Amino acid sequence: MSYLDHIHRCNDHQPSHFRPFQIAGRRVGWIRAETTLMLAAFPGVFSVEDDRVSLRDQLATPAERGEAVRDVIARLAAAHPEIPEPRGEDYPVVTNFGEPPLMLLDRAMVPLFGVRAFGLHVNGFVRRPEGLMMWIGRRARDKRVAAGKLDNVVAGGQPAGLSLAENLIKEAGEEASIPPELAMRAVPVGAVSYCMENGLGMKPDTQFCYDLELPEDFQPKNVDGEMEEFMLWPIDAVARVVRDTDEFKFNVNLVIIDFLIRHGHLDPDREPDYLAIVRGLHGRTGETREPIG
Repeated sequence: MSYLDHIHRCNDHQPSHFRPFQIAGRRVGWIRAETTLMLAAFPGVFSVEDDRVSLRDQLATPAERGEAVRDVIARLAAAHPEIPEPRGEDYPVVTNFGEPPLMLLDRAMVPLFGVRAFGLHVNGFVRRPEGLMMWIGRRARDKRVAAGKLDNVVAGGQPAGLSLAENLIKEAGEEASIPPELAMRAVPVGAVSYCMENGLGMKPDTQFCYDLELPEDFQPKNVDGEMEEFMLWPIDAVARVVRDTDEFKFNVNLVIIDFLIRHGHLDPDREPDYLAIVRGLHGRTGETREPIG
């Protein structure tokens, strides 16, 4: 196990398994070949061709597209056990962050259509005389994804209708009881991107990263049941667990590696994979394949 192993895992995908998904002539995602067979049963909504899948042009507005796709999703979920039930939280379908969405799509279905999802992660840390400490959460055992794995103190997907700042305040309060006036001190420090296959399809994701220095006497407490416990670890221990194990949720490894680089805990003189790690945090793994975005 190594830092670079986590980056390779988060960028494990085979483009040949997928067809482009288009809305209004713009490529917004990637759909697995097997899934296209399901969508072909709905010719009034999807145009399925050998080299692409498109929403029908007569679905001209985001509202019309969203309503038509929601109906298809409900029917697919009823007929195919492998299709998850909708989660009731919409993500925007965009080609670039911040654009007006071409449609809204239920969070559970984002990998099915391979559209880029966005989220945020907060590195909560404390400065002590003995060195930097980081708050680590353990995910609840009943989570759908990465149950029981280690996590950042605050993390969450970016839903439609909220700014990043609004979402950060909401997630900080729900996940760690961080009050708004403290959460607002979080500093945006960049983003990590990756693209991986999962059981449903493709996950091209971008996670916005924030650093939040917390008071020594602050103790995170979970409100929404998504975290089981919080632990304050020396940064060297955090780095060792990331480097040597898979105890952290897959994408959290990338966020923490980025933190380690920015705070000087990864040394290019001592880490032979340093440049490959830096490139890999932004989805550039150096492999000869079509970029997925």
